[in-house]
Amino acid sequence: MTRIAESQPLLIQMEGGVMTLTLNRPEVLNSLTLEMLKGISEALKKAEKTPEIRCVILTAAGRAFCAGADLGDLKERQAEAPFSLGDELRRHFNPLISQIRKLEKPVIGAINGLAAGAGASLILSTDIKVASRDAKFINAFSRVGLVPDSGMTYFMPRFLGLSLALEYAWTAKPITAEDAFRFGWVNRLASPEEVGPAAWDLAKEILSAPPLSVALTKRALNRSLENDLETQMEYEAQLQEILGKTEDHAEGVTAFLEKRKPNFKGK
Repeated sequence: MTRIAESQPLLIQMEGGVMTLTLNRPEVLNSLTLEMLKGISEALKKAEKTPEIRCVILTAAGRAFCAGADLGDLKERQAEAPFSLGDELRRHFNPLISQIRKLEKPVIGAINGLAAGAGASLILSTDIKVASRDAKFINAFSRVGLVPDSGMTYFMPRFLGLSLALEYAWTAKPITAEDAFRFGWVNRLASPEEVGPAAWDLAKEILSAPPLSVALTKRALNRSLENDLETQMEYEAQLQEILGKTEDHAEGVTAFLEKRKPNFKGK
């Protein structure tokens, strides 16, 4: 197990094929600075290039997951002319959200508390989500005259449907963990002290699956959000053509016939 210094705004721990990224500014509810965004992005690049890293868990220290962008950090940059909120998103936030969605390894969000603004968008971009029963999600952009961003307007209608997405975006009222679970916003609920272990349990379940199958399944389901049925079925056929020639496929079939546990190698 390896870990960087506890004083850093982003903690990185690697153990058993899992990289855990922990937002570590609990005194300001883990609000996001450019340094943190860059750190997450660099860690994900490492995960992408390192075969031994099979899964990523994204979580946070303290009583909140993330309160969104650090307004103090943002204000400093706003003082530098010219400044554009659009460019801020294009340069720093949007690339990270896209990076999480495109990473062909599972990213599990472990939500230990409040997730607001860009913090909610960040956690929604993860593949599977475990939330503390006292967690809540807040989309308060309307209170400051803005629209939801960092992918929020993409994720919300897909999880909630258009009508609920509009209601929560316009009113800025919180979504409780219980409602988030009911809506399909999160996969599992846990007590506050069990959020981390529950995320690890999910990671271990996924680690038992063949890595190439896991990667291409994420790719296929991402593509399905935009494809029509006929296009998607053809894409499935193309991916099956690839996976059908792998050693892991042959091992899976053999193990099934021999009634034993498969030994997948990612080949």
